Amino acid sequence: MSSSRKDALGYLEHASDQLRTVLDGTSRRVLFIPYAAVSFSYDAYETLAAPPFEAVDAQLTSIHHHNDPVAAVREADVIAVGGGNSFALLSRLYGAGLVDEIRRRMTEAGTRYIGWSAGTNVATPTIRTTNDMPIVEPPSFSALGLVPFQINPHFIPGKPQGHNGESREERLAEFTVINPGEEVLALVEGSALHVTDGHGEILGERKALVFTGGAPVRDIRPGQRFELGELSGPVG
Repeated sequence: MSSSRKDALGYLEHASDQLRTVLDGTSRRVLFIPYAAVSFSYDAYETLAAPPFEAVDAQLTSIHHHNDPVAAVREADVIAVGGGNSFALLSRLYGAGLVDEIRRRMTEAGTRYIGWSAGTNVATPTIRTTNDMPIVEPPSFSALGLVPFQINPHFIPGKPQGHNGESREERLAEFTVINPGEEVLALVEGSALHVTDGHGEILGERKALVFTGGAPVRDIRPGQRFELGELSGPVG
């Protein structure tokens, strides 16, 4: 998911259908990873994130209650990674020995993954397209790599009045120029990427954008499926 909020709605209030889509046919017990929180406690984050999951008949429990976080991940059927600061999140995932473990659970055990904001950034190959300030230095920018392309959550087109710096479009174009062959999926707030069986689909009401070096920006409409290895080539 691009964001925890959409417009004036409450925390994950917009995401009920998106959560149901991911949780369909699996356990309703969700392991929450709050490591992106910086200015508030993990307990407070769990209290904030639990009600939207309860609304879709799921029980969310934070990993910080477990003495062995690696064992908690190994036993999880659904993992939810919340937003906050992507650099702090990735640094703490490495510190807890969870980067490889989460990736293994996703690819080998079929564990479901739900992320929003920073939790979406770490699902990509690296966190190089996050909007966050690098308040800490993780051991590596390499992340979970659950999809083969970069994602830019919280995408806002254009420039606010009075802003004289680069737009988000310009920043992402710079990334694709200096990293030839890499693509970036830009998700506006309220939208999400749903991945199943090697294909992706945009959930929500708003289109996503694809940035590729040397090519015009392309749209992916909500409900339009595409192969993960061919982000620029929708299949239906």
